[in-house]
Amino acid sequence: MSTSTQSSQSTAPSQLEPGSFRDPESRVFYAGDGVYRSLSADGLSDFEALSATKLWEGFRADGRIVGTEKLEGGAGLPEGLVKESAAVLKHERIPFVSYPYEWTFSMLKDAALLQLDLMLAALEEDMVLKDSSPYNVQFKGSKAVFVDVGSFERYREGEPWIGYRQFCMLYLYPLLLQSAKDVPFHTFLRGAIDGIPPAQMRGMVSAGDRFRKGMFLNVFVHARMERKHADRGGEVKAEIKRAGFKKELIQANVRKMRKLVSKLDWSPPQGVWVAYGERNSYSDDDAKRKDEFVREVATSQQWDLTWDIGANNGRYSRIAAEGSRHVLAVDADQGPMELLYRSLRDEGDEQILALTMNLADPSPGLGWRGAERKALPDRGKPDLVLALALIHHVAIAANVPVREFVDWLSSLGTSLVIEFPTREDSMVKKLLAPKRDGLHPDYERENFESVLAELFDVERRERSSSGTRLLYFARPKGAGAPIDLGAPEA
Repeated sequence: MSTSTQSSQSTAPSQLEPGSFRDPESRVFYAGDGVYRSLSADGLSDFEALSATKLWEGFRADGRIVGTEKLEGGAGLPEGLVKESAAVLKHERIPFVSYPYEWTFSMLKDAALLQLDLMLAALEEDMVLKDSSPYNVQFKGSKAVFVDVGSFERYREGEPWIGYRQFCMLYLYPLLLQSAKDVPFHTFLRGAIDGIPPAQMRGMVSAGDRFRKGMFLNVFVHARMERKHADRGGEVKAEIKRAGFKKELIQANVRKMRKLVSKLDWSPPQGVWVAYGERNSYSDDDAKRKDEFVREVATSQQWDLTWDIGANNGRYSRIAAEGSRHVLAVDADQGPMELLYRSLRDEGDEQILALTMNLADPSPGLGWRGAERKALPDRGKPDLVLALALIHHVAIAANVPVREFVDWLSSLGTSLVIEFPTREDSMVKKLLAPKRDGLHPDYERENFESVLAELFDVERRERSSSGTRLLYFARPKGAGAPIDLGAPEA
């Protein structure tokens, strides 16, 4: 496909992407529903070199680089560009933006391998990636896609792998922590947008860990050298150049890093929540009726984006996908999300995106002015939400009042399938057992239904044959004519 087209961008007011300010040569902005990139003169020169390579055609053809075309003309540019625009690119829009601190282990690993494969392919074409950030990778369902085409530049003889430190901080160290120490990386990446510094990583491992594959050179030696040369950045760079640093050395280092990353592994614990879909309180009849209820709603119309919050093993995410263009599956437990991602990846699924996130403590806005990384609802609100076997965890385990949770759902302006397990349900009893008597007086069916009816139009209700779980389909107040799903239960 040609990188040039006569089409032009939308005439709607354009707006800079807050998270792209770090590279003034290549600024992302939006106009209407379109995603665009303004290139400076230097940025354009590098892009033209990139678009002439086999790398560009090969990685775009298989979807590992985001769909991109060069536009003729640059009208509608946003205000705030640091460098004058020499050209504008239009990108394929990613259905839902996600961040590394929401990914599972295998997602971060696959993103790292994509980054390294691109680096090796670029070096073969006398180009290089100027950074090594996982924020340059997004997922279309289970497919990792590199989205920052402005990250490529011509290789300059004598320079080392300039993205090595960043790769360690944002890719290698998080993966090593979880693989070698069984410590999830999410809180570290969410807590520091630039990742884990070498000195901090060194402080989190023991002396015995230096014998683990990849630890000695990339952690112990890296931290020591950084401490030794902390105030000599410019001098060290000049010394490396005078020593005649060769491209072949970078290629060897990247290949070695790829071999290391490819061998890192993590297996989720086989606990009750990982296997929740098979080991729960449902009878076969209840499970079948629940499947039918969700399927009838999911296929009643074409939903653009469905959220399955508390997705667990993804059973209902897959049902939702029957009537949704895109599905976001979210669960606080990384275990089932890891297994779901692996199965979706093996199937080549580009429809369902699996993320790990605690809905009682969801991803906030982070970075400069809290806008570099957006909060969950700011990245694209759903038009259907599945909240199945979830409310008791939020209300009882996390102590969120029932009204607060339903009000949050209402703020999304979404249609809703929600399940309410009563106090007689075995899972609810388990959550209440360690609690003080009377601690959750609002967790009653009557109160829940009152709040739900106040904030939504309830169009259908169905009770399980066991009598301890109820399903509801509700739509935002004033959403229009009801969807015909049968009469609500009396």
